[in-house]
Amino acid sequence: MNRFKKIMKSKIFLFIIVLIAFIYLNNRSLFMKQQDGNPMLLAHRGLAQTYTMEGITNDTCTAERIYRPEHPYLENTISSMEAAFQAGADIVEFDVHITKDDQFAVFHDWTLDCRTNMKGVTREYTMAELKEADIGYGYTADGGVTYPFRGKGVGLMPSLTEVLERFPDKPLLIDVKSNDPAEGELLAKYLSKLPVKQQSLLAVYGGDEPIAALKAMMPDMRVMSKATMKSCMIPYLSAGWTGYVPAACKHTELHIPDKIAPWIWGWPDKFLNRMKKADTRVIIVGGDGSDFSSGFDTPEDVKRLPANYSGVIWTNRIDRIAPLYQ
Repeated sequence: MNRFKKIMKSKIFLFIIVLIAFIYLNNRSLFMKQQDGNPMLLAHRGLAQTYTMEGITNDTCTAERIYRPEHPYLENTISSMEAAFQAGADIVEFDVHITKDDQFAVFHDWTLDCRTNMKGVTREYTMAELKEADIGYGYTADGGVTYPFRGKGVGLMPSLTEVLERFPDKPLLIDVKSNDPAEGELLAKYLSKLPVKQQSLLAVYGGDEPIAALKAMMPDMRVMSKATMKSCMIPYLSAGWTGYVPAACKHTELHIPDKIAPWIWGWPDKFLNRMKKADTRVIIVGGDGSDFSSGFDTPEDVKRLPANYSGVIWTNRIDRIAPLYQ
């Protein structure tokens, strides 16, 4: 009996050792061909004014805490997107809000109060009325002593239609800022009118409900929400050590915070390779996931990335980061 117990213990021990070795080797990038070329670069809101993230909350007026301006561009404008692509961006992200006349204004904040000379929310105005707003009105780098962009942002708030017409052949990431399913349905109606080739260049993310509504109407559109992230990553974190990629991970998008990324099975190369085979785009963002606006904005930030990282890099300063890869 004692001998039998010893044999069983030795077999269990051997099985555990083999299992650990399998998990280790199956999720290491050893002997795996690395992806060729540089990572793709995503310019958050185009080329925009940046600001300190210290103590920031959902109610913080970021226009009132910008750094001293180093360029003339304002976020979510046609000119800022053009500048981002010219600087070397592969993808440009921008935000949309619905208007009173069922258009989409390209604007980030929940209200107009912080950045502009208007009050309220975009859905209280027509797109034509929003064109009268000065979107540079509230920017200050010195606590309100000076306002370097005041008077320079009149007419610069674009509509979604204008952006899509200006960049028909460029990859764009659209952020739906509400959680209203009606906005997802309306956005689907807009996007479904585009040529199929242009649709393939787009991706949409945002609240669970509008993204689910849009996906139901446009099943081939690449989308992301908290719900889609969970449906992919929770089962992957449970079984990804085997190489298993859940069906929910196919043809979607994942925003992975760099402090969480090392805990993902196969990170970086095997994970990226698995997601590439699933036609899923992996974007690495800065921080721990508490603020998905955080990006890789300085050469020091880029040093945190794995060697030969080949996914997509989220940046708020494409002008600083693109030259590192050119």
